[in-house]
Amino acid sequence: MKNVRQTAITLAPVTAPKFIPALAEDDAVSQARLLKALADPTRLRILSLLSRYEGEVCVCEIVESFTLEQPTISHHLRIMRDAGLVDCRKKGLWAYYYVRREALSSAQEIISGVSH
Repeated sequence: MKNVRQTAITLAPVTAPKFIPALAEDDAVSQARLLKALADPTRLRILSLLSRYEGEVCVCEIVESFTLEQPTISHHLRIMRDAGLVDCRKKGLWAYYYVRREALSSAQEIISGVSH
């Protein structure tokens, strides 16, 4: 029989972390989604267009305002919808988009909260 050498391992006592993030994981995920949606030049331009012409803007009019194809614009609008920045109402074949002002206020609060 071989001689087996045993090594004792001493574990440090478990203590609470010294620093704890003020932001919960779930909140961080939703806030990051919102900020990521804003962190794109095309999406910022679409948001600017929608904000400038308050009310609802037809997706066909949004496409006409850019040099991008309709599927690309739709992709950006979907990301902004998923983040809660915009929403739309369907009328017949067309979708009419509008800014959700409360989401913009949330983005401002997120940035203000991080800077304090």
